[in-house]
Amino acid sequence: MQELNITIRNKVGLHARPAALFVKAAKGFKSKILVSKDNRVADAKSILNVLTLGAGQGANVTLRAEGEDEADAIGALKDLIESNFGEPE
Repeated sequence: MQELNITIRNKVGLHARPAALFVKAAKGFKSKILVSKDNRVADAKSILNVLTLGAGQGANVTLRAEGEDEADAIGALKDLIESNFGEPE
């Protein structure tokens, strides 16, 4: 299992378009991927689950992936978050 703690920095957090990009990226991997915030855990491949986390700007989230491509999955999601989901800073 791979695990990463990371801070959401973009202005709207994991809401609407960024959440859709996050879920789309997660669905590209075979591994089971979970994202958690404040003891709430969501399936990273479900837009409704991700939106219910309420992960706004500055939120600390934990990504967990387990499966054959877990390292690639964590790396791709980390890169997406660190790029602010393609939005200007």
